[in-house]
Formats: sequence, structure tokens, C-alpha cells
Amino acid sequence: METTLPNLRMHLVSAFISIILVIHQTHSNTCIAYASYPGNETDRAALLAFKDKMIEDPQEIISSWNESTSHCNWLGVSCSHRHVGRVTALNLKNQKLVGTIPPDIGNLTFLRYVDLEANRFRGNIPEEFGRLFRLKTLLLFKNELEGEIPRNLSSCVGMQYLFLHYNQLSGRIPNELRYLVERELTIFAVSVNDLTGEIPSWLGNGSSLTGLHIGNNYLRGRIPAELGSISKLKTLNLHYNNLTGCIPSSLYNLTSLVYFDVGGNCLHGEIPSNIGNYFPHLRGLYITFNQFSGQVPHSLPNATGLEDLFFTSNSFTGNVPANLGNLRNLTMISFSANQFQTGFNGLNFLTEFTNCTKLKHLLLGSNQITGHIPPEIEKLNGLQVLALYNNSISGEIPHGIGKLKNLTYLLLWGNRISGPIPSSLGNATQLLLLQLQINQLEGEIPPSLGWCQQLLSLALSDNNLNGTIPKEVIGLSSLSNCFQAARNSLTGPLPFEVSNMSKIVNVDLSDNKLTGEIPSTLSQCLMLRSLNMAGNLFEGSIPPSLRTLIGLQSLDLSRNKLSGHIPIYFVNFTVLEVLNLSFNNLEGEVPREGIFNDTKHISIIGNKELCGGIKELRLPACKVCDTKKRRKFPKLKLSIVITVSLLIMLTCFIVVVYWRRKSMMSPSVAFSIDERFRKVSYAELRQVTNDFSPSNLIGQGSYGSVYRGMLDGNQSVAVKVLNLKRKGAFKSFLAECEALRNIRHRNLVNIITVCSSIDFTGAEFKALVYDLMQNGSLEQWLHLGVNQHDMPKLNLNQRLDIAIDVASAIEYLHHHCQTSIVHGDLKPSNVLLDHDMVARVCDFGLARFLHGSTNLDVSQCQASSSGIKGTIGYVAPEYGLGGTSSLQGDVYSFGILLLEMFTGIRPTDVMFKDGWTLHEFVKTTQHKSLLKILEPSLLSVERIGNGQISDADMVRFEENIADIMRIGVLCSMKLPNECMDMTNALSELRAIKEKFLKHGM
Repeated sequence: METTLPNLRMHLVSAFISIILVIHQTHSNTCIAYASYPGNETDRAALLAFKDKMIEDPQEIISSWNESTSHCNWLGVSCSHRHVGRVTALNLKNQKLVGTIPPDIGNLTFLRYVDLEANRFRGNIPEEFGRLFRLKTLLLFKNELEGEIPRNLSSCVGMQYLFLHYNQLSGRIPNELRYLVERELTIFAVSVNDLTGEIPSWLGNGSSLTGLHIGNNYLRGRIPAELGSISKLKTLNLHYNNLTGCIPSSLYNLTSLVYFDVGGNCLHGEIPSNIGNYFPHLRGLYITFNQFSGQVPHSLPNATGLEDLFFTSNSFTGNVPANLGNLRNLTMISFSANQFQTGFNGLNFLTEFTNCTKLKHLLLGSNQITGHIPPEIEKLNGLQVLALYNNSISGEIPHGIGKLKNLTYLLLWGNRISGPIPSSLGNATQLLLLQLQINQLEGEIPPSLGWCQQLLSLALSDNNLNGTIPKEVIGLSSLSNCFQAARNSLTGPLPFEVSNMSKIVNVDLSDNKLTGEIPSTLSQCLMLRSLNMAGNLFEGSIPPSLRTLIGLQSLDLSRNKLSGHIPIYFVNFTVLEVLNLSFNNLEGEVPREGIFNDTKHISIIGNKELCGGIKELRLPACKVCDTKKRRKFPKLKLSIVITVSLLIMLTCFIVVVYWRRKSMMSPSVAFSIDERFRKVSYAELRQVTNDFSPSNLIGQGSYGSVYRGMLDGNQSVAVKVLNLKRKGAFKSFLAECEALRNIRHRNLVNIITVCSSIDFTGAEFKALVYDLMQNGSLEQWLHLGVNQHDMPKLNLNQRLDIAIDVASAIEYLHHHCQTSIVHGDLKPSNVLLDHDMVARVCDFGLARFLHGSTNLDVSQCQASSSGIKGTIGYVAPEYGLGGTSSLQGDVYSFGILLLEMFTGIRPTDVMFKDGWTLHEFVKTTQHKSLLKILEPSLLSVERIGNGQISDADMVRFEENIADIMRIGVLCSMKLPNECMDMTNALSELRAIKEKFLKHGM
């Protein structure tokens, strides 16, 4: 027994050692197998190649990949459990990586899942992805990838999720991808790229497809009817392409659809009235920015889960359906920019929406809606955005609107709303944007608006508001975008609390009755870019403290009672582009440096005591004043001045009476004012035009006809004969005479003389005689008629030169005449081209002088009959709302003219209706697609430059075109105070011209 126990122990120890050896051997074999498996080093090398292609790795994810650890333990890398060391997933989502994807990724043949979304990967998608036959998910969206979609992705036969959207991919959707669609592909997403061609009809074979996202590309043609065969489809996104035609009826078979988006195309036709029956699961219906017509489908409430309803910018008519109020899940309704009306019930249909407790956005702007805002609006507790702008809504703003605690945007501008601003609005403390401009609001600005501590923008201009500006409102520190209260009747001083708006960018208080001195605390508004206090009763000197506002780009203090000297610190305002100090009581020497060195950027007229400055200002030289004598004899000096003034006034009165009587006694004498205008008679004008022969007719306008003639045998002239039977023609004649009498500019048509006489029948005759412009009108060159096909197209340089010429003329009228002149009817037919293709603006029949703060035409009355003054398409929107002629109105017309010149599209084209305008068309076109809307002839090589065009030249060309379009858009903004000043527009156009010249384009 004693011998047995030791032996047993020995056997147990021996067995234990054997087990340990076996385990060790097994582990060693495993390690050897891991190291020697042929795919390990291949996968590891592929990942290291990926690491080498990274330029930036701010999160240090890739940087952590090193040789000391297994690549299966690297961040973002997952390996197979069955196939040791083989990479199955690569997840580097949202790591802010910058670099390219190496072709070595094709060596990771066990990959099933790749997620590189939300980084900045550049270059092409490697063709080697086609080797990954096990790949099921490829997520490359939100990067900067370019080039075409690799065709051999079709080799990834098990692909289920292919997300390539939000990149810069180009070319067509490869036909080879049909093999993925016909197998297991569930979601295909290529939205927001630069893809071209048509939508492939084979997409309709996607029996597994639930999501099809191909919006925001350049796809054209019709929507394939085959898409109606994708029975499992839940999301169809085709928005913002160039699709045409109607929605195929087959699409209404997609009963599983949850989201249907075809917005931003050129689709037309009517939406079926029972569309709600086809899509019972619908949550979002987006058909904005198309040409759909008819009425809103009445069956929409049948889609009980509907949340988003977007019908913006179409041609829908009729009334907004009240039964939409039954859609209790609705969160957003957008019917803006259509032709909706509201019949006799006005806005009472909104009372039906009170059941929509989830409603957040209600957008009904730019329609034909009338009536009052119902008090029941206060029941929409969840409402965040209420946009009823640009309609014909009247009545008062309901007091209960302040109960909308979640309201962030209230847009009621451009209506006929009257009454006071409800003080209860102060309870809507979440307000960010409050736009009440262009209405008929009256009373005082409620101090309670000061409770809206998050308010960014407050626009109250063009109303009938009175009283003082509450310190609680102008002292809102949150105001950063704008504070606008122009063209009201506000009184009193500007509160010192203006200093609290330290982040404000735009302040416009012009054309009120504000008094007192400009507060020095304004100097603390360091972010100011535009300050307009013109047309008030401010007095005293310009505060020295304003020297801190060095970021100002525009400052207008004109038409006040300011005195003292022009501050020298303005010369240090390096970004200041517009300085208007005109019509004040400023005195002393005008600085010469900085902005004062260029008369195009300053206006100081109407300050009689100013002297010095640069010679272009034509001011008298400054004299050294004997201040002692001025103190000693102030009363005597005042008496002398009064006496001399009375004598001058009496003399002028006698001269005026004399010349009036003389002109009345001589009706056949030309309507000239001084000897530089020659005299012509009716008989002479009849002779030079060959009895006003139709063969000499070169144009017809609203108030008369224009004939070609030869004056004195050698001077080619254009004779504009007024049709005095047309109402407003006589006033137009007077307006044009007065406007052209004392203005001279190389880009304005030159008037030779005028004739006011009687014809051979005894009827009154009036005509204007101009230099003949040999190359006709810009209208003829932009839109060639049937008899003008032999005329060459204007090239880019010519168009840019013409745009600069027109801008120069309008800028001269606005800022360099003794009294600012509004042209009033700027359009291509009123731009003539001389023999050197220099543009000259003509037709001043609607011209107005701007005297003081009041707009007056030269005949002291309307220049034409009632209605909008100007030409449809070019006339500023505010004129249609009863606004008077303004400089901004000319700027708007110029902006439309500029866009027309470079797109070749008239603003009255049939495509523009129901709120959709040339301005909106260009504005909504993305930067990368601007060349698509450029006038086609401008894209030919000979039009852009000589010889071959490099890629760099093409990039510069696109940038310059984008700048031109941007100027056109900024000039044609709907709101006058948002329009670019003509001086700035001219300066930027000249800068673009210099860029073209610099690069020889």
C-alpha cells in the first residue's frame, strides 16, 4: 500500500505534465496558424495602405493602428470568428478623416460592411470595390468623392445597402447596377451629386427596393412608368432634377409609399383628387417648385398618418381645403407661392386646423389670400412658424397670438394688416424673426417686445407707426440681423440703449421724424455693416465716438439737420463703400483721403458751407475766416444776407414770369432752355422723317412712336413723337424734358432738342429729338426676331460691358446729379447701343426727382395713369403694393435686366408665374449648376476666350459667372432695404471685368 501511493502520485504528476504539454502544443500551433494564415498579412497590409492615404486624422483613430497589436484590435476594424484574421467590417464613420480610399481596399475580400460616411474622402471610388463579392453594406455618403460610379460594383452581388449620396459623383447611373437592383438591393441612395442622363427604367425591377433616393442631380426626361412596379417601395425621392412631363399614373400603385418627393422639377398636370386613397401610409408629400395646377386633392385626410404637406410654388388654385384640419398628425403645411384664394370666408379655414395639435409650420405666403386672421389661431399651441406674407390679408393681428409660446417665426409682411401691434406678442418669448413690414399698422411699438430676449431680426418698416422707439426694444441685446423701422412716423430721440445691440448688423431708421442728437452710445454697435438714419430731424454734430464703427460698409445720414465738420476719422473706414451726408448743414473742409478720394462712393450735396476736397467735387476753396470779425458783426452780417437773398429771389421771380409769358406766346419754338438746344418746327421734323413714313418707323412705346431721320442733311436722329391722345403722354413729355435738360453722361442718350408746336391740322404736337443709336436696342440683341437671325449673338465681354454701362448711367442718376433721379422704367428696350456698342439708357417718361424725403416726379404728379408705373417683369414688387418710386426700384429693375442678359430668359417668360420669378429661378440654382442656365451661346469656346481653355480658366469663368448672377440676385431682392446699392453693383461688375481682362478671357 505504501508503494502504491507514491506510484499513483507519480502517475498523476506525469499525466498533468502531459496535459500541460498538450495545451502548450495546441496553443503554439494556433499561434503558428494565425501568423501563417495567408489572408492575415494581406488584410494587414491593405489597412496600412489605407492609413498611408490619410492626410488628416484629428481623432487619431487611424494613427492608433500600429505593428505592436493585431490589426483585428485596431479601432474601427472587426474580424471574422471563423476565418482568423480576416477583416469583415470597417467602420470609420464621422471621424473627420481627410484622404483618399486606396485600391488596396479590394484585398479585404471578406469585407461585408464598410462605413466611411461623414468624412472628407476625396478622389474616385476605387474600381477594386468590385472584388468585394461578400459586401452587403457600402456607406460612402457625405464625403467629397468624385468621378463616375464604378460599373463593377455590380460584382458585389449580395449588396443590400448602397449609400453614395452627398458627394460630387458625375456621369450616368451605370446600367451594370441593374444586377444589384434585380437581386437584393434594398436602398439605393445617390442624391446630391452631379449625375446626368435619365432615370434608368430598370430601377423598376427592384423587387427588394424600399428606398430610392436620386434627388438633387441633373437628371432629365420623364419619370419612368416602370417605377410603379416597385411594390415594396416606401421612399421615392426624385427632387431637384430637370424632370419633365406628368407623374405617371403607375406610381399611384405604390401603396406602400411613406415619403413621396418630386419637388424642384418641371413637372406639370393635376394631382388626382383621390391621391389620399392610393397612399394610405403616406407621411410626407413634397411637390414644391413645379408647375402643377388644379385644386388640392380633397382626399388627403384619408392618409391619416400625413405629417408633411408641401405644395409650395406651383399653380394650384381654389381655396385651401378646410378638411386638412382632420389630419391630426400634421406638423408642416406649405402652400406658399400659388394662386390660392379664400372666398368670402377669408382665413376662417384656419379655425379647422385647431385640431392639428402637432402642427409646427404653417406657410401660406405669396398667394391671393384675403380676409382676417381668425382669433382661433391662438389654439395652435405647437405652432413654431406662421408665414402669411405677401397676400391681401386685412384686419388686425389677433391679441391672442401671444399665446403661441413656441412661435419662432412670424412673417406677415406685404399685406394690408391694420391696427396696433399686439402687446401680447411680448409673451411669445421664443420669437427669433418678426417681420411686419409693408402693412398699415399704426400706433406705437409696444415695449413688451423687449421681453423677446431671443429675437434676432425685427422688421417694422413701411407702416404708419408713431410715437417713440421704446428703449426696451432698441435695447434688445439679442438683435443681430437687423432692426428696421424705416418709413413710419416715429418721433423723439434715439434712445441711448441702442448700445445694447452690440451684435446688430443692419439698422434702418430712415424717413421718420426722429429728433435730437445722434447718441454717442451708437459707437458700441461694433458689428454694424449698414446704418441708415436719413430723412429725420437729427441735429448737432456727428459724434466723435462713431470712430469705432470701422466695419461700416454703408452709412446714410442725409436729409437731417446735422451741423459741424465732417469727421476726419471717416478716412480710416477702409471697408466703407457708401457715405451719404447730403442735405445737412455741415461746414468746413472736406477730407481728401480714403473714401473722400472717390466721388462714386460719397454724396455731400446740399451742404452749402462745405469747401475744399478733391477737385471733382467742385467745391470752393477754403478760406481763412476772421473769427473776431464774425463775433463782432453777427447781426450786420445776418441783415446783409437776408437783404441779398430777398433781392435774388425777387429777380428770379421776375425772370421766371417773363420767360413763361414769352414761351406761351411762341408755341412753335422748340422746348429748349438755353442756346445749346437748336430750334426745330413741326414742318422740319415732318420733312426729315419723310412725313413720318412707316418705312422710317423704328419703334413704338407706351406714349408715342420713334422715327428715323436726317437733320441738317448730315445728322442721323431719332424723333420720338408723342401720342397726346394717350392719357399721361403730356406728363411723360414734361418728365423727359426736365430729366434730360441738365444731365450729361456717356451712357445716357443724348437729346438734341425738343419741339412743342402744332401740326398742320391745328392739333398740339410734341416731340423729342435724339442722336440715332445705330445698333438699335438691347432687346433686339438679346431676343432676335424673325428678321434678325443674321445678327451675331452678344459675347460675354460685350454683355458685361453693356451691364457696366447701364449701371454707370443709373449710378450717375442716383448719386451724381444735383437732385437724385429715378429712371422708373429700366428694361432692355430702353437700353440703346451706339455704333461702338456703347450702351445708352433712354426713355425718361417715368422719371422722378427725389426732393428731400418725398418722391416727386418732375411734373409734380403721377407720370402716367393709375396702376403700377413701369413695365411688368421689371417693376419692383413694392410698386405693386402702393410704394412710390425709389432708387431701390431702379436697382431692382437693373438686377432683373442683368439676370436676363446672362440667362437669355425674359422675366415674363411663361415659366414664371404664381410667385416663381427670374430672381427666384437664379437664386435657387445651386452654384455648381449656374452654367446650366447661362445663355447657351456664352458657353462656346470662342465666346469664353481664344484657343483652348484650361481647367483653371474654366473654374475662374464659373466663379465670375457666379459673381455676376449673385449681383443680379442681390439687386432684385423683393424687399427694397435688402437690395444692393447701385454704387456697389457697379464697383463689383468693374472688378469682374478686370478679372476677365487679367486672364485674357
